[in-house]
Amino acid sequence: MFNWKDFNNLLVVKQARQMIYKWWNIDTLILDTQIIENNSTALLQNTDFKNVLIKDLFQNNLFCQAFIKKLQTYYNKPTSQAFSFLENWSETGLSILIIPIILHEQHSGFVVATGFLTEKKPDSLDSSPPILSIKEKWLAAGLTNEWYEKNKSWIPFIHGIDKKYFIDMTELIAKEIISVQQEIVDKNKLKNIQKEKSDLWYSSIIGQSKVMRKLYNLLEQIKHSHNTILIQGENGTGKELIAKSIHENSERKNQAFVVQNCSALNDNLLESELFGHVKGAFTGAYKDKPGLFEIAHRGTFFLDEVGDTSPAMQVKLLRVIQEGTFFPVGGVEQKKVDVRIIAATNRHLKQMVEQGKFREDLYYRLNVINIQVPPLRERKEDIPLLAEFFINQTSTQTKIFTKKATDRLVQYPWPGNVRELQNESERLAIFSSKNTYIKEELLSEKIKNVEDNKQLIESLNYPSGKIMKKAIAGLESQLIARCLREEGWNKTKVAKKLGISRAALVSKVKEYKLERRVLKKPTLAKKA
Repeated sequence: MFNWKDFNNLLVVKQARQMIYKWWNIDTLILDTQIIENNSTALLQNTDFKNVLIKDLFQNNLFCQAFIKKLQTYYNKPTSQAFSFLENWSETGLSILIIPIILHEQHSGFVVATGFLTEKKPDSLDSSPPILSIKEKWLAAGLTNEWYEKNKSWIPFIHGIDKKYFIDMTELIAKEIISVQQEIVDKNKLKNIQKEKSDLWYSSIIGQSKVMRKLYNLLEQIKHSHNTILIQGENGTGKELIAKSIHENSERKNQAFVVQNCSALNDNLLESELFGHVKGAFTGAYKDKPGLFEIAHRGTFFLDEVGDTSPAMQVKLLRVIQEGTFFPVGGVEQKKVDVRIIAATNRHLKQMVEQGKFREDLYYRLNVINIQVPPLRERKEDIPLLAEFFINQTSTQTKIFTKKATDRLVQYPWPGNVRELQNESERLAIFSSKNTYIKEELLSEKIKNVEDNKQLIESLNYPSGKIMKKAIAGLESQLIARCLREEGWNKTKVAKKLGISRAALVSKVKEYKLERRVLKKPTLAKKA
């Protein structure tokens, strides 16, 4: 994955290595884990050393094998225990500095410096026991006495403040390599996402779960169709994004994509928006105004929250969907348009039809092709992918979620679906500041304490069970109690405020035991 020779050419690494050699006559080695995993001395023996003494030591197979064995000791340590190690390379009698390079909690390589002493400088070669032991070890390994006498002066001695500066400078090399490796990983990750885009994405929709792949297949099948589509799903699941994706992959992609939320306006305003009006149709109609259907001619019209339209508006929608014709408000001239209708709702239209709240003929006109959008809690494997996409879309630097943070995100039920996850990700992009890793501590309290929200999770998983009824009853009780206090227990005002009859309110007050004497705040006892 990484070309380790290229790390030597990094400006910071190159300058740090040059300074270490200039100041202390010490070579620094940048090694990947291949030398440990393959137990090979070839890489070390072919390394370009400036220090002649170290070069010859690594040409000796005994010393080289002992060096690899020492690295293996640190390679097998847990990454949480990995830090800078300064100790004795016993086979040679010299000191060695080992700095493991850890990337994503895995060993990636090492920065190593050796060929120096930290205890005693070799001034007296014949009387100092440590120096004699070094000489004996080198002679025993096959090096000659002449070679020893020639190279002993190359051994540097580092102590005091020099030792601290030397370690800091060597650690700087490791930090720079980790930083560059992270950048390479991030770039490769983005490339892989683009390469696998057909599997993970469809247009602007992100997801790799089984239900999303099934949705992609359906969208691919209907992209050349001109039939009306009904998209159903909870709030925040991305119904508009799916509608836009359908338009962008259709033959109408070069024409207008028009959006109107049917619940945002009353009937009069909605009719004017949809069908337009003629001059003088009503007070303030100073000129003719084209409607959105006319603007969407030959394109796609996305009618959001169509389940919230009134019966009168449903009749007018049925006509334009069925015939492609309509009259502007106040107009007598019929207009005809060619528009593909995509409607969406978070309501159960079939149940509304059975209850007489939605026209059956309009329902069947809309429901030619039905798309059910799964809630986020039913596609948990997409949560890490979406969270990473949203946060990196907002942040100026690449962010990565830790495993614990990811686990919390996956465990949370996301009642607000993808929209809620997007909001959380944007919040994390702000509060994570310049940190690359998003830790568990940065998450919202509701997500960190997800295990305390079991009632919410269960109510979402079992909407028809007793848990949901209990949750709704609790919310209803709190709402009525608050309104009673605000209105001074005037049940007539409270009933009007809640939009229910006074008799129904009285029944609820009795059911939830919300009589005034129960709700009355306790008074503090007077001081004696």
